[in-house]
Amino acid sequence: MSVLTIAIVIAFILGYACIALEGVTKVNKAAVALLMFVVCWTIYMINPGQYITGVEPDQINNAVNDIIERHLGSTSTTLFFLMGAMTIVEIVDQNGGFNFVRETMKTKSKRTLLWRIAFMTFILSAILDNMTTTIVMVMVLRKLVQEHTDRIIYAALVIIAANSGGAFSPIGDVTTIMLWNRNLISAAGVIKEVLLPSIVSMVIPALILQTQLKGELTTPDTSITNKGAEDFTSKQRKTIFFLGVGGLCFVPIFRYLTNLPPFVGILLILSVLWVTTELFYHHLQKDEKGGMNKRVTNLLTHIDLSTILFFLGILMAVSCLEEVGVLTTAGQWLNDVSHGNHYIVTGVIGVISSIVDNVPLVAGCMGMYPLQVAGDFAIDGIFWQLLAYCAGVGGSMLIIGSAAGVIAMGLEKISFGWYMKHITWIAFVGYIGGIFTYYLLKTFVY
Repeated sequence: MSVLTIAIVIAFILGYACIALEGVTKVNKAAVALLMFVVCWTIYMINPGQYITGVEPDQINNAVNDIIERHLGSTSTTLFFLMGAMTIVEIVDQNGGFNFVRETMKTKSKRTLLWRIAFMTFILSAILDNMTTTIVMVMVLRKLVQEHTDRIIYAALVIIAANSGGAFSPIGDVTTIMLWNRNLISAAGVIKEVLLPSIVSMVIPALILQTQLKGELTTPDTSITNKGAEDFTSKQRKTIFFLGVGGLCFVPIFRYLTNLPPFVGILLILSVLWVTTELFYHHLQKDEKGGMNKRVTNLLTHIDLSTILFFLGILMAVSCLEEVGVLTTAGQWLNDVSHGNHYIVTGVIGVISSIVDNVPLVAGCMGMYPLQVAGDFAIDGIFWQLLAYCAGVGGSMLIIGSAAGVIAMGLEKISFGWYMKHITWIAFVGYIGGIFTYYLLKTFVY
């Protein structure tokens, strides 16, 4: 590698280290990611001619602008998808659309509640993002489980189920959204072949964790209310839920029917939901009722913009590594070390994703291995499907390895040490079980 390339790599590594140590530095990871993005491309511009061939010297700057705009366009499809999905979920949640989830969970048996929590989380995280699903399910647990020692066991399973549920769905996790947007996996393909491994990665930990829960819940389940959704009738809340969640399910179908990028489908659902809630609130305005702060125009301010900017910075920084050839070299090295065994490569990536953010890992892999017409790197090839599974499920092994884990850690005050001692090995067993299931399916079924 040239001196310039080494400087870019060092800038990326230093930035990545600061992101990983956000809890120590107290500097928001979005700020670091944006700085890393700018620094990497600024170093690149010192001598872009060594990376761009076949272009006249006086046209190099224009060529670089075209390259950056191409990467920005690709990145923006993911960002707009996330912004639309986050807004839809916020609308449904703030207007009482998820109240039925609490009603569905009601039971006195601890073990019955565990399985209901597991499957409800798994299903919701395939439709919503795992962060939002975790928030909803932890809030439900607070209504149903009084003992904190029991509740953190349920919360740990929520983390595992949320990550597993997002791994097989094209809209369930940021990494699968990225792979789907790049046409590396199809909605039908990843659901068909990764669904069963994802279920296994959730069921095995649930079977183990249920041995730690015996007897009945010590509190009655009669305190469930629809607080915060008084503005709308039950029928209106259900309409919002089915438009929002049903709309998210419709996005893959919309893509199939129109061949338009997924973010266009998300914006379609958002616009329909926006119009519907405006019509509902139009009647409230006439009656001078409260709750107008739940209109979409106000809910847009609730969107976590720092997360969006973090993805922008990290994806654009990774694109710089792709342009200088670092990712291709790294991919070739991994293939040589593993002798081309995709299960080893993606399995290791999954373990690493429990320590560092899986977004740059997946972004890096997309740059390392180009899409091929046929074979393991074709659309829905073994590598891309394994990457979707491993990067999503692997984050469950440490509580800081996923957004779901970080959210649960903050809401329920779960310590890093407790999770590592009691849950890490359970999540790892489920993770390996899912990989083995995928291997059996690819060897004997598909």
